[in-house]
Amino acid sequence: MIIGTAGHIDHGKTALVKALTGVDTDRLPEEKRRGITIDLGFAPLSLEGIGTVGVIDVPGHEDFVRSMLVGASGIDVGLLVIAADEGVMPQTREHLLILSLLEIPQLVVALTKSDSSEDDWLALVRADAEELLAPTHWPRASIVTCSARTGAGLDELRIALARAASTPGARPADDVFRLPVDRAFTIRGTGTVATGTVWSGSIGREADVRLLPGGLHARVRKIEQHSQTLPLVTAGVRAALALGGVEVGDVSRGTVIVTDPYWRATDLFEALVSLDSGADSILKPRTRVRLHAGATEVGARVTSFEAGGISPGDVAVARVATDTPIPLRGGDRFVLRLPAPVGTIGGGVVIDPYARRRSVTPTTKGDLDALSMSAAKRLEWILESEGARGVPIAEIPVRSGLTPAESRAAVFGAAGHVGTDNLFTAAVVESTMAHVRMIIAEYEIRSPLSPGVSTQTLRAGLRGNDELADIAIRGLDSRGEIETAGPLIRRKGWVPSPSALDLKASSALAHDICASEREPPSVDELIGRHGSAVPELLRYLEREGRIVQVDADRYYDRSTLEEMIGVLREQLAPGKVYVPAQLRDVLGLSRKYLIPFLEFCDRKGITQRSGEGRVLRESSTVVLDTPQTQS
Repeated sequence: MIIGTAGHIDHGKTALVKALTGVDTDRLPEEKRRGITIDLGFAPLSLEGIGTVGVIDVPGHEDFVRSMLVGASGIDVGLLVIAADEGVMPQTREHLLILSLLEIPQLVVALTKSDSSEDDWLALVRADAEELLAPTHWPRASIVTCSARTGAGLDELRIALARAASTPGARPADDVFRLPVDRAFTIRGTGTVATGTVWSGSIGREADVRLLPGGLHARVRKIEQHSQTLPLVTAGVRAALALGGVEVGDVSRGTVIVTDPYWRATDLFEALVSLDSGADSILKPRTRVRLHAGATEVGARVTSFEAGGISPGDVAVARVATDTPIPLRGGDRFVLRLPAPVGTIGGGVVIDPYARRRSVTPTTKGDLDALSMSAAKRLEWILESEGARGVPIAEIPVRSGLTPAESRAAVFGAAGHVGTDNLFTAAVVESTMAHVRMIIAEYEIRSPLSPGVSTQTLRAGLRGNDELADIAIRGLDSRGEIETAGPLIRRKGWVPSPSALDLKASSALAHDICASEREPPSVDELIGRHGSAVPELLRYLEREGRIVQVDADRYYDRSTLEEMIGVLREQLAPGKVYVPAQLRDVLGLSRKYLIPFLEFCDRKGITQRSGEGRVLRESSTVVLDTPQTQS
């Protein structure tokens, strides 16, 4: 559980944290000298009924909002501090906007410095705070009047924080691990240490990790939480990881530590982008902004919208391009700030971190709400956007924001059709099935003598993902619409249907081959005599068992071929080597016909090569298969 402060400079955030925890979170000499917080501070806080939680103290000065954003990302409870002697100030409003854009689950408001204000003034400040909270996610947030100097109201504040800390839903323990780094340093004898809040999953000692966006590998040598060494840490706590295999220069604020191999950095993502109602102008395409996600800050451009731009107070689907790749996950919240004039203008939620360049799909208000809140809805969006390419199953937890268990349920549930590696929508599969039907029907028309279309020809006609083709073919087969015969696929019940002209032409072709006896014409010669339909007619005659293909370019009459094989068996002595010249005399063939015939006999196991000649094998039977499934 992580509590993060927020509020205007000099409103007493650091003093309040010290009063609650006993820890002065201003650790830098410059912070001591200037008397203001300029970087994140950390402290443990014990809450009754909750245990020890982490507190992140953030800077309040407008120059350090970037650091505030790092501290605010990933917290469970926001502690908005408003000084009773000044009331709501500009940074109060901006910090509250940031907490709202990040959708921090719970909020508690502390009206500090109560000892320096009269009751009437305190009542006015409380009323301003209530008015400030009314349009936000936390209209009924607890507002506690307190003083870090006198201790007044601190017990009530602890109770309010404990109540808020008990409300957020638990983060799943079986999720993918991620820790955005907010500090990195070295310790003598320990080496490189990275600290941050564990956003999801868990990590143990000796675990292998990757550092994104660079992709360097490291090993977790030691884990500490609140200065105690632990074997394991889980989501929702601050942790310090001692990393082996990397130097401190390899780890900086914004680095993300992960374990799942399917995390990768991205420079183009789709998101729901919202513009604050108080923004000065429309957010137009290609507007330059500073994007804050977790502990990362990069330059970015909002490149495309459903319409021409986003007006103040509106939400729209957009594509965001970053100047450098950053690690993101579906469902991540981010904040957008203008570089000049500097200020927070809006933010959003990641729909698809690995978006492709395509036109943005129009959406309804209901779709926007569902995409924002539901990882399952984001998976549907991603599946639709990828179409026939499919979504790699291994990427789904990172890409959609579903946990691994939820991803498995979605994959094997109603989300789509599962291939070897990818997931596809039902609509894409049905479309591919229709394409398969069309290819088979067209092939039947073009090749009425064929027993089916080859799988290779079918895949080439689909021009898509082989996994998708397999799913479509299996689906049609299970429905009884098609059947497979070896490498061929055909409509259920389809049989070749030669016309009268086909039968006449095939008979003439078979006669030519038979009449030529042991030296039949080549396929090219037959095409010259009978036309371009010869190859298909030859395959038809072969399936009918009337001819046998001996060579790529030559067919024999079956009876003639059986007679030639019989001559070999009668004339050759088993075990004796016969050179081609001897076999030519036995068969009465020229070399042009002899060598292809002998190679055919080798393939069929009738003869076997031995040096420069052949040996008759001992087998007593010869089977001349009729390739019924040949296309």
